[in-house]
Amino acid sequence: MELQQAYQFCQELAQQHYENFPVASRLLPGRLRPHVAAIYAFARIADDFADEANDLHALLDWRDQLFRAVQGNYHHPVFQALHHTIRTFQLPVQWLDDLLSAFQQDLNKNRYRTFEELIAYTRYSANPVGRIMLWLFGYRSEELMQLSDHITTGLQLANFWQDLSVDIPRNRLYIPTELLRQYGIPEKTLLNRQSPDRFPELLDTLYHRTQWFFHAGRPLLARISGRLRWELKLTLAGGEAILDKTLLAGNKILFYRPNLNKFDWIKLIFKTLLIF
Repeated sequence: MELQQAYQFCQELAQQHYENFPVASRLLPGRLRPHVAAIYAFARIADDFADEANDLHALLDWRDQLFRAVQGNYHHPVFQALHHTIRTFQLPVQWLDDLLSAFQQDLNKNRYRTFEELIAYTRYSANPVGRIMLWLFGYRSEELMQLSDHITTGLQLANFWQDLSVDIPRNRLYIPTELLRQYGIPEKTLLNRQSPDRFPELLDTLYHRTQWFFHAGRPLLARISGRLRWELKLTLAGGEAILDKTLLAGNKILFYRPNLNKFDWIKLIFKTLLIF
């Protein structure tokens, strides 16, 4: 396959999947969109191995293909494109491998005892994404990387609460068990799709803890420029909007997954342009 066709494969895959947040959007420079799509396609397929297929063997093979692709040995179009992206930007492969570690952990771990334990997981599941984006735009400062970590952690947490109705049938629960105990909510009531009286209080706590990470990472917006700044503003606005929808849903969040529709995105775009 020609390299251009390999990138086209990745871009089509990115366009087929719904996401809360823009993936290789028009806010990115055209020269970077294929590279972002390649990284997204790599992570999307690996995530499907874990979430949809529950296939550890496929996930381990995907990791093996990653390290073979680094050496120039590839057969899948995703790795053909990814090999070129890694070489072009001297991208740290460890961040891509960290994402695979998170997906593998999803197969082996479906409960988190403390909030700190959950945050440790986001180091692998979310933070590499923000660091990769900064790297593609030429930023190398560890201080900026840490600010990015706050934002991506917030985005991951918002996604956890948004996905409760999806994860519970899979016997996967990201709400820390210590918080369930604090609010007197037996785990089985959530697994049975019952609506505990104090669940809105718990959801409010999750909301404010997630907002803390968004606020802690917001100074990054003043430290970057150009299209990345606008992309990050819109991404952050999308994360905060879905978090707001989750809080407003209350107990209903156990039964449906709130999404951002086209009208929501139009409002967010205007908010991003006019307020920030």
